[in-house]
Amino acid sequence: MSLGELKPILTTLLLPPAGPVLALALGAALIWSAGSSALRRRLGACLAVVAALALWLLSCNAVAVWLARTALPQVPVLEPAQASALRAQGVQAVVVLGGGVLPEAPEYGQAQPSASTAARLRYGLKLARQAGLPLGFSGGVGWAAAGQGPWPSEAQAALAMARETGQEIRWLDGQSRDTFENAQAMRALLQPAGVYKIALVTQAWHMPRSVAHFERAGFEVRPAPMGLVLPRSRPVLEWLPSPHGLQASTWVLREWLALRLM
Repeated sequence: MSLGELKPILTTLLLPPAGPVLALALGAALIWSAGSSALRRRLGACLAVVAALALWLLSCNAVAVWLARTALPQVPVLEPAQASALRAQGVQAVVVLGGGVLPEAPEYGQAQPSASTAARLRYGLKLARQAGLPLGFSGGVGWAAAGQGPWPSEAQAALAMARETGQEIRWLDGQSRDTFENAQAMRALLQPAGVYKIALVTQAWHMPRSVAHFERAGFEVRPAPMGLVLPRSRPVLEWLPSPHGLQASTWVLREWLALRLM
């Protein structure tokens, strides 16, 4: 197993929900293990309480919003009125980063873009249409699916989605396994065409790391973030655990960690 294939396993074990759950289990083991001293039991109790509290808080959308605003560099959204000015600003293409694929969608009879990929591509198609710019898409098979045999490419699913809108994806990368490879693949596709300045589309929490990789690959990047982590309901509900809150906190913490390991 390569280091790349280990990444999704290690991050899953470290980040919520697995990280706090493992810490909770360790605390319980310290409390109930035979022959535990009073000090070990107190330590186990403290660890279990902290882990349970962390799991609760990280499952709250209010905490996810706070993390997104404080733990990551802030990238301003592209206002709708600014889209038509991209070409005048020298932007030569819109590039959308993939966010996963649903390998089985029996109701469609073929693989479909994941919710993240569909949302990114929907915005990228709109942006390209408003600005009158060509579109590139970079996605493939992530490290989490590596070694699992044939796996539908999100690039092909994205191509089918674009065709449904009557738009064209001019540059298509279907081999990348992570953001670094996204940038390298798009450099190989776009720079021979003389494209160096791009509008980059991905989720806001993913944008700082994406911009860094694409700038290192030689692009001038105009960020076009979407899918911001924002309040979704009444204040009291924002502080109650929810699947969305947990997922958003995990996304933000993963990007925070990845930025520090770049």
